[in-house]
Amino acid sequence: MGNQSSQRPFSQRQLRVGELVKQNIGELFIRNEAKIPSINSKLITVTEVRMTPDLKTARVYVIPLGGIDTKETVRILTEYSHLVRRALSKRLDIKFLPKLTFVEDNSFEYAEKIEKLIKKNKENDKDKKRNN
Repeated sequence: MGNQSSQRPFSQRQLRVGELVKQNIGELFIRNEAKIPSINSKLITVTEVRMTPDLKTARVYVIPLGGIDTKETVRILTEYSHLVRRALSKRLDIKFLPKLTFVEDNSFEYAEKIEKLIKKNKENDKDKKRNN
């Protein structure tokens, strides 16, 4: 997750600002400071924030507790991103407050899929050794 696919790696500044935004949005959600209707923000985990090179846009990767209704959660967060941004503006003192784009984080599903493939491969290797 550290590098953009087929593009140059993130600068130290992008990583630093991304981490700052991630921590603050996480705290906003835990304390329910954004006041997002129809969602319990305490159950949302911010897994990563990727900043554009100009630091004006942030892609916020989120996953709800248990991974349930991820698409709906992202839709609601996107709809009310102005509330999150307003609450974030009270916490951060940076030149440009980034525009927030919420994205569902599929990295856990991907990791689980890889884990299953590795496990299956190991079992196949054991079966081959037994048969020889």
